[in-house]
Amino acid sequence: MFRRHPYLSLTTFAYLGFVAWITLGPQPFDDNDNALIWRALRFFERHDATDWITYQRLEFLTNVGMFIPIGMFFLLLFGRRMWFVAVFAGVAMTFSIEFVQIFLPDRVSDVSDIIANSAGTLIGVLFTLVVTTGEARRLRREARQTELAGSRN
Repeated sequence: MFRRHPYLSLTTFAYLGFVAWITLGPQPFDDNDNALIWRALRFFERHDATDWITYQRLEFLTNVGMFIPIGMFFLLLFGRRMWFVAVFAGVAMTFSIEFVQIFLPDRVSDVSDIIANSAGTLIGVLFTLVVTTGEARRLRREARQTELAGSRN
């Protein structure tokens, strides 16, 4: 798998390293009232059309978004037929991250993170399955034609 797709493997490992740094490293922003994220949230809070944007929702959606590429990369590495392995690997990675966060003083392990990360992985897998459907059909058709041509000879 890794030898067949060296660039995809390298990209996947680099992204997994980035996710590990974000999820297991020190908090990415401070609790200072002047931090950009808090200023943006206060801005959204003042407007009726955007007052639904809260820190919890933003964090949830960010976790979903961070794991969409993981689902995509895992599906591309494992293959379409092994889609369930890609989902399982993403969910297992999520549980591993949340377990390690229990022992980190600056981090908080949360069930909503498990849900968000797992949903992101599943969305990434499903999106990639949809996008690669045409190419998969073309490859199966070519394989059948090659097989038929080989059996005629």
